[in-house]
Amino acid sequence: MVYSYRHGFSGFAAKLTESQAQKLSELPGVVRVIPNSLHRLHTTRSWDFLGLSSHYPNLVLQNSKMGDGVIIGVFDTGIWPESKAFSDEGLGPIPSHWKGVCKSGDQFNAATHCNRKIIGARWFIDGFLAEYGQPLNTSDDPEFLSPRDANGHGTHTSSTASGAYVRNVSYRGLLSGTVRGGAPRARLAIYKVCWNVLGGQCASADILKAFDEAIHDGVDVLSLSIGYSLPLFSDVDERDGIATGSFHAVARGITVVCGAANEGPSAQTVQNTAPWILTVAASTIDRALPTPIMLGNNKTFLGQAIFTGKEKGFTSLTYPEGTGLDPTSAGACQSLSLNSTLVAGKVVLCFASVTGRVAVRLAAATVQEAGGIGLIIAKNPSDALIECRDDFPCIEVDYEIGTRILYYIRSTKSPTVKLGHSKTLVGKPVSAKVAFFSSRGPSSIAPEILKPDITAPGVNILAATSQLDQWMDGGYAIHSGTSMATPHVSGIVALLKAIHPDWSPAAIKSALVTTARTKDASGFPLFAEGSPKKLANPFDFGGGIVNPNGAADPGLVYDMGLSDYIHYLCAMGYNNSAISRLTGQSTACPAEKPSFLDVNLPSITISSLRSSVTLTRTVTNVGSPNSIYRADIEPPTGMTVTVKPHILVFNSRTKKISFNVTVCATKQVNTGYFFGSLTWRNEQNAVRIPLSVKTEILESYADDN
Repeated sequence: MVYSYRHGFSGFAAKLTESQAQKLSELPGVVRVIPNSLHRLHTTRSWDFLGLSSHYPNLVLQNSKMGDGVIIGVFDTGIWPESKAFSDEGLGPIPSHWKGVCKSGDQFNAATHCNRKIIGARWFIDGFLAEYGQPLNTSDDPEFLSPRDANGHGTHTSSTASGAYVRNVSYRGLLSGTVRGGAPRARLAIYKVCWNVLGGQCASADILKAFDEAIHDGVDVLSLSIGYSLPLFSDVDERDGIATGSFHAVARGITVVCGAANEGPSAQTVQNTAPWILTVAASTIDRALPTPIMLGNNKTFLGQAIFTGKEKGFTSLTYPEGTGLDPTSAGACQSLSLNSTLVAGKVVLCFASVTGRVAVRLAAATVQEAGGIGLIIAKNPSDALIECRDDFPCIEVDYEIGTRILYYIRSTKSPTVKLGHSKTLVGKPVSAKVAFFSSRGPSSIAPEILKPDITAPGVNILAATSQLDQWMDGGYAIHSGTSMATPHVSGIVALLKAIHPDWSPAAIKSALVTTARTKDASGFPLFAEGSPKKLANPFDFGGGIVNPNGAADPGLVYDMGLSDYIHYLCAMGYNNSAISRLTGQSTACPAEKPSFLDVNLPSITISSLRSSVTLTRTVTNVGSPNSIYRADIEPPTGMTVTVKPHILVFNSRTKKISFNVTVCATKQVNTGYFFGSLTWRNEQNAVRIPLSVKTEILESYADDN
């Protein structure tokens, strides 16, 4: 036996042959035999961008006491406890509801490395070893059989969620300022479930065991910057360890925050799609690192880079169409494609055929190996900057600028270039947008369940890291991904938990979604980076970019409890006995299969509207007892939307009101998704939910025949 699960749910993990697993699955009382599987690992300015500045009084930070007393559990690669981000200076006693432990291990001493900030730390590896089939090989990738973090990912996410104030931090001279987490006085419980092997791997058996222990330990929030490998048609709710474990955590009042994944910008790539999970997409912030590229013809272009090394004068510039050993790969600077005789001592322009840090680092390594002294790489604007060596600039430009530089190279016999230092630019000139890599909806499992739910900063985030992180500078590193966006929301959830300890996970999700921002600081709609860039919609950013101050006082919430999640499970087609065993109580689904559309989400998504449909939502007043709200509808193109009642009147006796929404197609044609919104307004609050509707008239005709 590998593990037994006792606290959140009953079960065990064991090594079995296929025939043994089949026999076990046929025994009475067995919900399901689920195969073990491996999951993948998915700051100075970001909190100011979100309105949680430490430079002036802030009601959310003040009223929450910066999250004091709230416990954030982090499932990740562990923690580097010596970082100043995890100092317990000024913190009071460990919260009384904490029942967990701190375990010593390889280069981790519980007596000295745990404190009033890191109040719990343990690790789970048996499930990974059972799947991996051999002991850890630490000769290729360093690792510790303890909570200590060899990768840096877990330290980065933990410090983003709840790191203490650390002043005078910068990264290679850029992004200087004070670094902290979203809830600086919240406490951390570390559950190391991911291992520094094959890029970071996490076994579902270990994740389930961590959920089981975290439920017992008394955490208030769980932060998982972890995803799974698609297939898109996997049975997410029972076979995925994150969905199963999070169900039991949420049933006990623990908010579970997960990343949407980094498979964007293609549609239907979002992960962690169960309705009880708070799923986070990634955005940029109002910060850029412009880096000048001065050509020999006196024209200057701006790229993006992290370059503060020695600035050189004008040097030769080349494009490898004439310097390549392999003409099909030279332009992208792929491995073994450059002629070192013609590249040495020059800055090289490359065009990346794919977007990603691997392509940039491969091009940089190829140019360096050939003797080049700098790289200008044209690519889709992924926003996430790639660090190169201090003395080797890697400047990213879009294809348009790359093409203009190429025109210059071809127009002269001796093209030259001067690469300047990167600068830090913040504020209104830089508009936030959904990151290129951020996974997009709709959910392939249940399109009516809007995913992602919310968006938070996840691009070029500066936070603490492991001392073994190769891109570390002074104990800090810049990383990008929905992994970085997730702990931003986890920290905000901790603040909301401190202010509203009686709110359910669904109420917290609703508060975040209904108050999120869909416009930038200048009042323009948010864009989503892609090919091409476009106006962002709910499948890109859910409700929008998270607004912590608004979420603390949302006015109304779309609340849910166990019965709502059972409604969802029935709509998914699970049988009564399986749902009963999962929930721990007798459950009977109605004879007529319920509709996804009536799950009380803070969103409405209709994936197949044929003529008209009516659905129900219920809102709970969490604001002023005597409140009147009026419906404000922005219907999707080609639709009419009516709400009954159109006015909601709350008082000391009436705290919950249900209403019906009817959506009708005005044109009998097939369409893609169109988007709108329903907002309940009064003098103080605007409670907005997104509407996403697609008509499928032709399928209706086919069914009739």
